[in-house]
Amino acid sequence: MTSSATPDTYSPDGPYAWFRLAICILLGTLGGAGMWAVVIVLPAVQNDFGIDRADAALPYTATMLGFAAGNYILGRFVDRYGIVLPVIVSAVFLSSGFALAALAPNVWLFTVAQGLLIGLGTSATFGPLIADISHWFLKRRGFAVGCAACGNYLAGVLWPSIIQWSLGFTDWRDTYLLIAAICISTMVPLAFILRRPPPENALSAAPVHARFGGKTTGLSPAALQTLLVIAGIACCVAMSMPQVHIVAYCVDLGYGVAPGADMIALMTGAGVLSRLASGLIADKIGGIKTLLLGSVGQCLSLFLFIPFDGLASLYLVSLIFGLSQGGIVPSYAVIVREYLPAREAGQRVGLVVMSTILGMALGGWLSGLIYDLTGSYEAAFLNGIAWNLLNMAIAIFILFSGRRRSSLAAGQ
Repeated sequence: MTSSATPDTYSPDGPYAWFRLAICILLGTLGGAGMWAVVIVLPAVQNDFGIDRADAALPYTATMLGFAAGNYILGRFVDRYGIVLPVIVSAVFLSSGFALAALAPNVWLFTVAQGLLIGLGTSATFGPLIADISHWFLKRRGFAVGCAACGNYLAGVLWPSIIQWSLGFTDWRDTYLLIAAICISTMVPLAFILRRPPPENALSAAPVHARFGGKTTGLSPAALQTLLVIAGIACCVAMSMPQVHIVAYCVDLGYGVAPGADMIALMTGAGVLSRLASGLIADKIGGIKTLLLGSVGQCLSLFLFIPFDGLASLYLVSLIFGLSQGGIVPSYAVIVREYLPAREAGQRVGLVVMSTILGMALGGWLSGLIYDLTGSYEAAFLNGIAWNLLNMAIAIFILFSGRRRSSLAAGQ
């Protein structure tokens, strides 16, 4: 008789890893409501509180600041204690935050609820989940990271449609109460499915079966981390211009709220495809090159927004934008796992993700300010392009630093 070893269900890249990835995507989709709801209701909130565009963008900025801080803080927590408790806390914060925001009598309390509760609550369902799932994959880590990051964009497809439907027969306050109920009732049960800790060998500095964890750029970990933080801020200042202001832009052009909400759904739907494709590409060519490809595409699409402001052309440019920028943020997580210690993945991924969110927060507010000063969004698009060029320059510098290091090593 011949015997064969039974495959380990819980090994990296095994059946449980793929099941766990599906749960992470679902949690990211549900928790992503915290990022997208305030964008869709921005014109209604502005009218309700009688404020200008820059003040109306402050709740979004507060949300991004809370989201940013949470990614780093909870990322450190995940490195030590696992993912379950952060996701449960996320559900509680989201539910209470949406309820409090719905009852807010003024924009300041609304902003506090968005930042301290909704922003922090949303954070556990992005960077910490991505860091957690990265420990369960070796051969397909880039693809898995891209899939996990898709939850955030699937939220951008799902929630604008739900919110737009709800606003058709009620106001934004009742819509927020509906979101609060959905988050608490679905996310807590899903969190308990993730109780199993990652395989111990997945936390080694450079697993023998993986291509990840053994690369070098010739830069110190601190220098590389700093460059990634600056790159993250730059790319997302650029990224935020269409994502945060496309609804208001469409209203200004006379197209109304509905086309703008549809364009957000189109951007994020295309972003899902971009993240999946970028994950596959990262498994082949690495995170730095994948980041550069996405950054170049995003810059080109931002240029296209300026001359093409017809309704049909805006839909087309929104599609191009989504296909270009979707894979940028997940690429940072792949870069961290390629070059930096695995046991610090939670905090290091969280720090880079935090920088991208700070870029979104800064860009969302800055675009509103530029609009208030100039009366149009053209200068805001040009501002985004300038920041995008900085991101491209950093990616090129890191790429060629690695090549120079390899050339020097080969010559010794």
